Amino acid sequence: MHDQQALSILLTIAAYFFLLLLVSRLTARRRDNDAFFRGNRQSPWYMVAFGMIGASISGVTFVSVPGMVNGIGMTYMQTCLGFILGYAAVAFILLPVYYRHNLTTIYSFLSERLGGRSYTTGASFFILSKMTGAAARFYVVCIILQHFVLDTYGIPFPLTVLLMVVLIWLYTRQSGIRTLVWTDTLQTLCMFGALVLIILSVMHSLGMGVGEAVKAVAEDSRSRIFVFDDPMSRQFFWKQFLSGIFIVIVMTGLDQDMMQKNLTCKSLGEAKKDMCSYGFAFVPANLLFLALGVLLCLLAEKQGVAMPEAGDELLPMFAASGRLGQAVVVLFTLGIVSAAFSSADSALTALTTSCCVDILRCPDDVRLRRRVHVIMAVVFIGFVLLFRAVNSPSVIDAIYVMCSYTYGPLLGLFAFSLLTKRKVNDRAVPFIAVASPLICFAADQWTKSCTEYQFGYELLMLNGALTFLGLWFWPKREKE
Repeated sequence: MHDQQALSILLTIAAYFFLLLLVSRLTARRRDNDAFFRGNRQSPWYMVAFGMIGASISGVTFVSVPGMVNGIGMTYMQTCLGFILGYAAVAFILLPVYYRHNLTTIYSFLSERLGGRSYTTGASFFILSKMTGAAARFYVVCIILQHFVLDTYGIPFPLTVLLMVVLIWLYTRQSGIRTLVWTDTLQTLCMFGALVLIILSVMHSLGMGVGEAVKAVAEDSRSRIFVFDDPMSRQFFWKQFLSGIFIVIVMTGLDQDMMQKNLTCKSLGEAKKDMCSYGFAFVPANLLFLALGVLLCLLAEKQGVAMPEAGDELLPMFAASGRLGQAVVVLFTLGIVSAAFSSADSALTALTTSCCVDILRCPDDVRLRRRVHVIMAVVFIGFVLLFRAVNSPSVIDAIYVMCSYTYGPLLGLFAFSLLTKRKVNDRAVPFIAVASPLICFAADQWTKSCTEYQFGYELLMLNGALTFLGLWFWPKREKE
């Protein structure tokens, strides 16, 4: 990469961070814990909805989704269609519960319904999942920036991670979620602006107008969406569709990170409008990413470029290498940085909130919250550097799989709490929550070795069902 090109990228990132810090300064007038945790319940629903689109799309998604088309076509859209019903379920089943109980964190509902150990178990599974998952996603983006930009200047990777996390800490430390509602809006705008401009640049390289590009994508064999003819396939429609519903229920409705902004709306009615709005927006958003993937494949064929072995390398191969021009390199960098930061900053804020409220049970101590926020940032840096030390794609994949397993117990705990009035053995809940993912892992390994069936996202539903059954059948101890 030329020095001038690398300098342009650095200046773009610097300008972007300046905007984030400016927004933080303008929104940080109130610095109490209610502003940090709940945004004083004053956020406009339409701002939350728009910002949540970017917060739900990580930097890894920005890179990975276009590359899916070369392997599984556009079948990911089947999951996205399931998202719509999932967001409706969160809006009309879970949000009314959270607002009725006036919750700061969603896991405190488990304390009221099941008991103290159930409460701590749910919060602990969230903290474990979010810390590892968010750090792994952030690591992937840092590696891309390091390889294509920062290595040019000899900047070491630990310094890259440190500087980026410090910048996140700077604009979230005062008002937390109150600030993020507005910075997420800016980040979503930057991300989709970059995506659309990259698509236009690829169309120009292909010599296509909008109508021609739409026709080319529609007629390409990689644009297949629906799979109804192979129940054994991981891309079978009903597997993908039903999994999409439960993915949203668990990874949005039962995730403090995703729900915290929704709980800043002024009323339940506005929160429902926010949830349903960005739920529908995910279909066209992901369709754009997948369409970009098809266009990039067509461009590779036209230019005689060999397709990369890993789908994640498809977009960087064109956008980050300068094949489409310097402007696209800058846009690509802006897109992945904005996507990465809108997910990492909300994760750091949610981790601080859950630790203060759920684990330490000190929701009103401002000094403690500030200390915990620093500690969470330091631990986050440690996790990212740990992934760098391991430096194995298979280990990173294993981390993502582990995160998907750890959301299953949350599904079982909340389903049991909402669908039954039965009491539980609160002391046994931590053991049940640990046993369920282990049983699912064993079942997955057995089916791979002994049958032709392949588990996909439906493992999440099995995991939740096992937790539910464990809570039901483990007898409650009578008090002495």
